[in-house]
Amino acid sequence: MATKPRSTRRLGKSKTPHKGKRPPAKKPVKKAAPKRAAGKPRRKPVESSRGMVETALAGFAHEVRTPLTGILAISSLLETSDLGARERRWVETIRTGAEHLAALATLYVDAAKSMTTQLPMREDFFDLRALARSAGDGLTGRATANGLQSKVTIADSLPVFVTGDAVRLRAALENLIDNAVKFTPSGSVALDVSAVSRNKNEMNVIFAVSDSGIGLSLAEIKRLFKPFSQASIEVASRFGGAGLGLWSVKQLARAMGGDVSVTQRKGSGTVFTLTVRVGVPREERQTSSVQPPPYPGALKILSVEDNPFGRVVLNTVLGELGHKIEFVGQGELAPERVTRGDFDVVLMDMVLPGIDGVETIRRLRALGAVGERIGIIGVSGREQDEAKARAAGADAFLMKPVSPRALAAALGEATVRRASSGA
Repeated sequence: MATKPRSTRRLGKSKTPHKGKRPPAKKPVKKAAPKRAAGKPRRKPVESSRGMVETALAGFAHEVRTPLTGILAISSLLETSDLGARERRWVETIRTGAEHLAALATLYVDAAKSMTTQLPMREDFFDLRALARSAGDGLTGRATANGLQSKVTIADSLPVFVTGDAVRLRAALENLIDNAVKFTPSGSVALDVSAVSRNKNEMNVIFAVSDSGIGLSLAEIKRLFKPFSQASIEVASRFGGAGLGLWSVKQLARAMGGDVSVTQRKGSGTVFTLTVRVGVPREERQTSSVQPPPYPGALKILSVEDNPFGRVVLNTVLGELGHKIEFVGQGELAPERVTRGDFDVVLMDMVLPGIDGVETIRRLRALGAVGERIGIIGVSGREQDEAKARAAGADAFLMKPVSPRALAAALGEATVRRASSGA
């Protein structure tokens, strides 16, 4: 039998003979080359996605502070009512929890802006003993709800005021407390807070969170502080969780000049020790010579607020403070309402449908004598709105969640304009 030429056999059923040579390549590489060359501008979608994440989290931070304002405001009003010592501590725990959630919202927005785990730590002036008491109350409340005994010990040597990152410290501590209760089916949990001086300007604060729970082996301890890692498969399936909590705590502790460690508790259970570095402020920073503005008396207030829940809260709080309040839901409606309403103060939410708070403030100030006389307070869940609000003509600014005390102080500040105008 005759055989086909070798070259023809390779070509198979090709209709185009190539006289024993391979057919030319189809040039897929050349088509792909422009894609690789055009790959450089692909950073734009990444940058765009970062902007979208930042915008989304900023919106979240603003929106979540509205219900938190309600929680904070009503809890503050409850604190002034006739409560027993135990109930008053519960209300204080609710209030400080709302404040912490609001601070966490800001933390997430900061993270979106930087898009990095290497976030700069804040150096705020805060009450360390109050933070420790609040954390202890949180531990006691969770323990009681789970049928556990609890003990909180705060050393007398713990300073009152320090400088540091209270938001991240509270976040790390809450994680350890939550774990202690979560992994203790029965028995007890405890928090011990103490401090050791480093030098005249700094000290280490030590938070020891202990439990009589399921305990850990030495092999399990070695795995704990790795991301997406838990003590064992059995623990993960029984208690759940993503295995990010302790890894996050370690990152925060090291960023605050300290660390976190774990040891086996004598008998059963574990002890987690969180150490952070804080600054010791000068004595003059521990007292403030600034006096709050005097109570301005009953005021007629216009609130530019589109959120129904926010309206209910403001109406309750301002009513309790003795003021009369009216609402409009859009910035476009505010100037006309002010010209015929004889208001003393405008509470201006900075994020509104239609024109925003900045443009509304500008339009109010452009109303002539009426616009110059009225006090304006900007209100927002975003820190960056303060500079814009004041540049547009706001007399004061409030960050959500807004406490009754802060609101009263801002009203006093804003009505200075009315007093100076002779109204």
